[in-house]
Amino acid sequence: MAKSFADRFRVTPGKSFKLSSVDPRATDPFSDKDETKAATAKDSEAIDALQDKLYAEGKRALLVILQGIDCSGKDGTVRAVFNTCGPIGVRVSSFKAPTPPELAQDYLWRVHQVAPPRGIIGIFNRSHYEDVLVVKVRGFAPPEAVERRYDEINAFEKMLSDNGTRILKFMLHISKDEQKQRLEERVSDETKRWKFNPGDLADRALWDKYAEAYEIALNRCSTAHAPWHVVPADRNWVRNAIISKIVRETLEDMNPQYPQPKDWDPKTIQIT
Repeated sequence: MAKSFADRFRVTPGKSFKLSSVDPRATDPFSDKDETKAATAKDSEAIDALQDKLYAEGKRALLVILQGIDCSGKDGTVRAVFNTCGPIGVRVSSFKAPTPPELAQDYLWRVHQVAPPRGIIGIFNRSHYEDVLVVKVRGFAPPEAVERRYDEINAFEKMLSDNGTRILKFMLHISKDEQKQRLEERVSDETKRWKFNPGDLADRALWDKYAEAYEIALNRCSTAHAPWHVVPADRNWVRNAIISKIVRETLEDMNPQYPQPKDWDPKTIQIT
């Protein structure tokens, strides 16, 4: 079976994966920055056309999960890959610290409520994986509770898949040096200061623990129905190109179709 473009970045289910095996500054298979940006724009246009068919078909959904440490480029990915799409068929959900009403429910409750309905591309900017990442690193839940969550998340995603939702998961992998530069830009650039939270520095101090937590989640939760892809993200143009190409490839594989009329013939319709 011929390999897809996504296979280059996929965490193979059941095979041991090391985050250190991926160079955050890698550019392969791209070389020319301008040509790559042009290709990304074409992929985004193709995604828009495919999304229109997916919406009209109304039978399946696509869920795109974006995870990454602070400054990894989740917002930028949404803009670069999906801004061409019309607003009707795309929904973006961001996950911050849970509210008191959300904490009164199970941790997947708020996630299931915003899972994309049929016909929609849903984008999660952060996701339920925060409950095995920040929750694990910061000790917000007992270790035995976190341990259960890997299987629970796999079961949840399998249920979504079985009910017509295709799932793509992307870990935006940046280096510690690149994050330092981006944090400094947020402090120095008044147009970016709103993005800066001094609390981000506390997370940065736990860099190695977060890397370990990510590696566990990638190994435990990359499945045939919901694979993880680790994307080199130090260079925005490479990150955007990889994700746009994989999303386009996935939608083309889904092959949504405009529905045809069942009880009338367009040839017989006369509008006067």
